[in-house]
Amino acid sequence: MGDNIALTEAVYYILLSSFEPMHGYGIMQNVEKLSAGRVRLAAGTLYGAINTMLEKHWIEALPIEKNSRKKEYSITDEGRNIVDQELKRLRELLHNGEIIIGGTKK
Repeated sequence: MGDNIALTEAVYYILLSSFEPMHGYGIMQNVEKLSAGRVRLAAGTLYGAINTMLEKHWIEALPIEKNSRKKEYSITDEGRNIVDQELKRLRELLHNGEIIIGGTKK
């Protein structure tokens, strides 16, 4: 498990999408939906990130179902730990920013 890893938005959203088994195209659509269209993944970016996350054991490829060519991916326990670390890091960033700037205006 890595300490103080700052995830890219793409990796963060791919990991979030992987909490439910999902194939590559589904992940692309889900990332766009979660980010309200702000983050759009090209196929090369998506599959490069997926391969890296497979190597790091943050996600796993599920067995391919009969009569299907679509490979589905699911988050691993290690991946869940990485997401938890990232949420803590993001909360700290937000908290410190609010302290300095004075929080949100009412």
